[in-house]
Amino acid sequence: MAETRTGIARGLFAPLGPTYDRYANVLSFGQDPRWRRFLVSRLPVGPEDTVLDVACGTAAVSLELVRQTGCAVVGVDQSAEMLAEARRRIVLAAATEHVRLVEASAEQLPFDDGSFDGLTAAYLLRYLNDLPAGLRELGRVLRPGATAALLDFGVPPQPVPRVLWDLWVDIGLPLAGRAISSGWHEVGRFLGGSIRDFDDRWPVSRLLATMREAGFEDVQARRLSLGGCTVVWGRRA
Repeated sequence: MAETRTGIARGLFAPLGPTYDRYANVLSFGQDPRWRRFLVSRLPVGPEDTVLDVACGTAAVSLELVRQTGCAVVGVDQSAEMLAEARRRIVLAAATEHVRLVEASAEQLPFDDGSFDGLTAAYLLRYLNDLPAGLRELGRVLRPGATAALLDFGVPPQPVPRVLWDLWVDIGLPLAGRAISSGWHEVGRFLGGSIRDFDDRWPVSRLLATMREAGFEDVQARRLSLGGCTVVWGRRA
């Protein structure tokens, strides 16, 4: 399992590009756009800066970066299918001058050291085959002092939200996915176990410690939506 996490992500999500943003919003009860806005707000960048958006998918974060900051964005994703949908969305948003897309792996980024003034990654951490090495690779392409902000699902720590979360990911999400399509049904069946496994292996305290070991400083975390999402960020030392 650990050796195939990136492959699992590619297989699950590549077919979902045209419907991804719509149903990510619905299945998160409207929280996904809010999480992405908060992620982008962690980066102190402006129109003169260039930000790397890793695992950019359909370019939702890339376009939010342009909207909030006016920066240039390089979006990277391993899925050609997701990048095709990203290109369509970028054209519709008239953002082709601001966003460039590259097909590549997050674990082997095709950029020189210190190339970027900031970095975002949404829903990447759970799929890194080697999380400490992956964090070092993200840090490698940042200039010293630049901020990386990373978002992923979380498990609510309080008892009542946890019970409701368990019911949703174990029963509600698979049923809702089945009502949408076979592809979303597979995602609905997969996510609960994937999120729990990551939370068990990489609780927030350990994740922040690993970011420090990977060369980040001033690392912080914020739980959103009662803990259903966690955003972590820090500056490259």
